[in-house]
Amino acid sequence: MEKKYGVFLLIFLAVTIWSGYQSFDPVLWWLEAGMCVAGLIVLIATFKRFRFTDMTYAFILLHMIILLIGAHYSYAKVPAFDWLKEMFDSSRNNYDKVGHFAQGFIPAMIARELLIRINVIRKKSWLPFLVVCICLSISAFYELIEWWVAVLSNDGADDFLGTQGYEWDTQSDMLCALIGAICMLITLSKVQDKQIEKITTKSEE
Repeated sequence: MEKKYGVFLLIFLAVTIWSGYQSFDPVLWWLEAGMCVAGLIVLIATFKRFRFTDMTYAFILLHMIILLIGAHYSYAKVPAFDWLKEMFDSSRNNYDKVGHFAQGFIPAMIARELLIRINVIRKKSWLPFLVVCICLSISAFYELIEWWVAVLSNDGADDFLGTQGYEWDTQSDMLCALIGAICMLITLSKVQDKQIEKITTKSEE
């Protein structure tokens, strides 16, 4: 394994340890952080068969850090966003919206790279549409998971859902994921294409 991937792994482990130490709710932490651990296991298991571009790995790490911060404080109580809440006289802590934006942005990067590199479609004009559809599907499925966990957890439902009394929280979460996916396609598609070309050329040598 190249040194840079070892650095990524060390950063992940360090943030995970910090996140788990004196977290807001241990059960809630396992629910949130468990997804990061599962994701890491999948990435390690598939590393030799399919290696993503460095940019994709870096953004996956960023996404995991966002999730781990939310797991440590709970999404409704992240201190920096409490400060922003007071500064802008907002009715809620909006850190969860950062998480849902990332839930669109980073999966869009992953889905796009997979679709390109394993030649899923011939017409590239369909690529943005399919990427957005995949991201919305992931977002919708996550909302279903939140619902199921909330039903089972009873007392911890509000902390896990992070609705903070907002009745349209589920819909706004999905909107944030949609915006995130579109932003990724607009801002980083060309950069990603260059990285994919580089890693493809290297593998053919």
